[in-house]
Amino acid sequence: MEDFRRCLERQERETNERNRKADEINELQREADEQVVIAMALQDEENQGRRRGSQVGRCRNVDKHRHSWGKNLLEDYFISTSLYSDVYFRRRFRMQPHLFNKVMHNICNYDAYFVQKCDVAGVLGLLPEQKLTAVIRMLAYGASADQVDKIARMGNSTTLEALVRFFDAIETLYTRDYLRRPTPKDLQRLLQKSEARGFLGMIGSIDCMH
Repeated sequence: MEDFRRCLERQERETNERNRKADEINELQREADEQVVIAMALQDEENQGRRRGSQVGRCRNVDKHRHSWGKNLLEDYFISTSLYSDVYFRRRFRMQPHLFNKVMHNICNYDAYFVQKCDVAGVLGLLPEQKLTAVIRMLAYGASADQVDKIARMGNSTTLEALVRFFDAIETLYTRDYLRRPTPKDLQRLLQKSEARGFLGMIGSIDCMH
């Protein structure tokens, strides 16, 4: 029993240290992402101020047909008669559809940025499914903003802003329940599970926690 208690204490210290380092890395990454979004927004604003109205030699805006692609995305994954089954959804989004919908609902209630709305010109914006799909694909596959553009039809600055806002929403909404540090009771339960699978004293290894 004493060995078990020492093992718990050691694992808790190691977990706390890893969590502290992970928090520092995440904070630095979030600051870097925010700086990228701000820099791109400033650049866009500067470009708009420099080029007012139509000018000779200016490139046309690319029509990405984002509304038709949003409709295709809904028909592929998010309606009752979707083209792809839940098995494909789980494989491509790394989560079940009901979990995606729950997270999307919570995030839309937290941050109106993800809610579809009209811009100042009266043009309907992106679907929340498009923004969340782009973010989830970037996180699940380590994809760049250019790569998810093929699916969501979103510009780089929009994709990066959605990513930063997604991080903020997840941290605010789910830290207390899912991103907290494990309690001694949690550690004991995890140790018992890992022991039943043949891994004594194993805590914090992703390879051994499934």
